[in-house]
Amino acid sequence: MDRESGELPVKTQAALLSLNRSSLYYPPAPPSAAEVAIKHRIDQIYTQYPFYGSRRITAVLRREMTINRKAVQRHMRAMGIAGVCPGPNLSKRTSEHHVYPYLLRHISSSYPNHVWGIDITYIRLHAGWMYLVAILDWFSRYVVSWELDQTLEMPFVLSAVDRALAQATPLIWNSDQGSHFTSPQYLERLLAANVQISMDGKQRALDNIFTERLWRTVKYEEVYLHDYAHPKEARHGLARYFEFYNFERPHQSLDYQTPAQLYFGKEAPCIPISLRPELNSPVLYPEGSQCILTMVSSVS
Repeated sequence: MDRESGELPVKTQAALLSLNRSSLYYPPAPPSAAEVAIKHRIDQIYTQYPFYGSRRITAVLRREMTINRKAVQRHMRAMGIAGVCPGPNLSKRTSEHHVYPYLLRHISSSYPNHVWGIDITYIRLHAGWMYLVAILDWFSRYVVSWELDQTLEMPFVLSAVDRALAQATPLIWNSDQGSHFTSPQYLERLLAANVQISMDGKQRALDNIFTERLWRTVKYEEVYLHDYAHPKEARHGLARYFEFYNFERPHQSLDYQTPAQLYFGKEAPCIPISLRPELNSPVLYPEGSQCILTMVSSVS
């Protein structure tokens, strides 16, 4: 919908899109302060202890507030955490969705683009939240692609997948069994790219441990420190952080190399590029790595 369009009135646009025009004028009710506070606290607990389920998280919360386990389960489903797929009532895949076996039980990633992992996490705002999806190269810990959205609708996941596959193709692509990652739209893209699809087993949230560690790092080093006020600020902050994470931050498990150094396989000289709209200062990229120009999400 383009409310500022001088060519087509809103009534005509709604008719063309088969939308109920009355719904366009109804402002959605914002989440209550209590709901936001509870979800933010659940996010903190789960980030610190990703192996906690609803029972343990409820036990921790009861030291601070009155809450029952059903409420905690409902919030966790909506947040897409604790090994269940994002979205209310979507933690169980539908019977027609195909699930692939876990291929990495006795395999270690040994070179760039050997194994990629994808996952979704909750990003808190002052008065709400967003969702972040990222695709990580397990060998180098390089964030190949990411996307941020205010809803858990499928397009933001597919957008991240398309950008990643436009850069390279991994041998194995791992995910959990959530509804996003068992959907036909998602699987068709991987199959068309001749990727071997791997999915975590049930109740094995830590099969995707490298991405879980990425979430912990992103939240402690960026999200919790900056406490975003609105979506645009979150996009700016995460865009800047992922550039820092990929190209500047020494990684202990990589012998203090950066993910980009290991992913590209050389100490590539950096050249400045023109200022992107997401960022407030120039960023240095390895020479010739044009794929990175498409990695950062655009500001809405």
